[in-house]
Amino acid sequence: MDKLFLKGLSGPVDGDGFENLEGLKVSVDELVYQPQVLTAPDRPHCFAYYISIANETDHTVTLKGRKWVVQEASGEVTAVEGDGLVGEMPTLEPGGSFSYNSFHVIHSRRAIARGSYIGLDETGRRVLAVIPAFEMVVPDQPEVGYA
Repeated sequence: MDKLFLKGLSGPVDGDGFENLEGLKVSVDELVYQPQVLTAPDRPHCFAYYISIANETDHTVTLKGRKWVVQEASGEVTAVEGDGLVGEMPTLEPGGSFSYNSFHVIHSRRAIARGSYIGLDETGRRVLAVIPAFEMVVPDQPEVGYA
């Protein structure tokens, strides 16, 4: 798999050369299965996720990019990486936070997503914040009909 190099950073998004910043806390606040969303036939299951990132350090941090790895029950692995978070490169002052929502679409009825955000602190140190793994499971659908 190719590594992605981000503007303003001289390293790959896979975490090599980045320091895991303990006080940069990532939480998955909500995960919602969205069967009503139109998706490609090969990835019929859509899950919206809501994430918060809190800066509990003494450093100002600018988040520059992200990498997600989604492993499906079928064994298929998809990596999604790139600049920014939903089109933004948020700067988090000490005590600050950033929240957003986005989505994953999957083929299998079950998958696990994990990842990381990478950025720079005010000294130019390359930092990383781990996104906790979460499981996406398509709920059983009740049959519609008459008894």
